[in-house]
Amino acid sequence: MIQIYLSKNNFDAKKVQRFLKERKIPFQIMDLKKHRLGERELDVFIRAAGSVKKLVDRADKKVLSHPVAHFDTESLIKEGLLQNPGFLISPLTRNGSKAMIGFDKEMLEALISE
Repeated sequence: MIQIYLSKNNFDAKKVQRFLKERKIPFQIMDLKKHRLGERELDVFIRAAGSVKKLVDRADKKVLSHPVAHFDTESLIKEGLLQNPGFLISPLTRNGSKAMIGFDKEMLEALISE
């Protein structure tokens, strides 16, 4: 099942949800304010992003006021994101071991074709 991890319901999150609804693909929404990511889940998103630094939502002023947005060490950033999953960029979409950050129609089509 497709899982959409959200810290806030932004425009890209709505586009992912609409894309899946139009194709009648079941999905589950995981609210990052209530659900903490496990280390393996976070690793899937890190592989998809290419770096843990790309997962930090630097557009959010609340995140920028926290040290995790300014760390250079990947292990410190990863630990900060595990402790504060609301600092992750949103949406994060996952289907098993495949993941996507934000909204990209081609990537989402590849993600659901599995």
